Amino acid sequence: MVQHRHGLEEFDAGTAALADISGDYTVDAAHSRFGFVVRHAMVTKVRGRFTAFSGTAHVDAVRPERSQVDLTIDASSVDTGSPDRDGHLRTHDFFGVEDHPTLTFSSTAVAREATTWTINGGLTMKGVTRTVDLVLDEVGSARDPSGHLRLGFEGRATVNRSDWGLNFNAALETGGVLVSERVTLELDVSAVRDPD
Repeated sequence: MVQHRHGLEEFDAGTAALADISGDYTVDAAHSRFGFVVRHAMVTKVRGRFTAFSGTAHVDAVRPERSQVDLTIDASSVDTGSPDRDGHLRTHDFFGVEDHPTLTFSSTAVAREATTWTINGGLTMKGVTRTVDLVLDEVGSARDPSGHLRLGFEGRATVNRSDWGLNFNAALETGGVLVSERVTLELDVSAVRDPD
């Protein structure tokens, strides 16, 4: 096992099958995760994810500013492991999926320092677009048994959900609120390079 930079144990180090990772990629939804973490009742964390999404990336390792990332997430695919909670998240208290069926992200600036990528872009939820700064680490690259070239990234960002109008909350008698305003977004991305 390898120590993660935040002190947590992590899996074995990634491989490097590609000397130059530049190219066009499609997100492999079956091997990627777009998730989130929120504090509940000021005492625990609730984790969730979206199970339906698609995305593309143009990666330019030499001129990272020419890179581009675009993601589309089906808001109704939210999954926290609780059908009642997921149903509430689909209402206008949160995602309002009837009027706003998708969440989208489109990069506006990309920078790279060694194997760390900073991707600035517009995240649109509930019809509102706000800037989000994603910091992603290159995990590695590999050629899978099917012959596909893959590139992996993982990272996170913290946002304030009220910036997008996801304002539902309830005060607790003991102080604090039922659902934290701050939400941590978690990304584990496996992208397959498009055929030349």
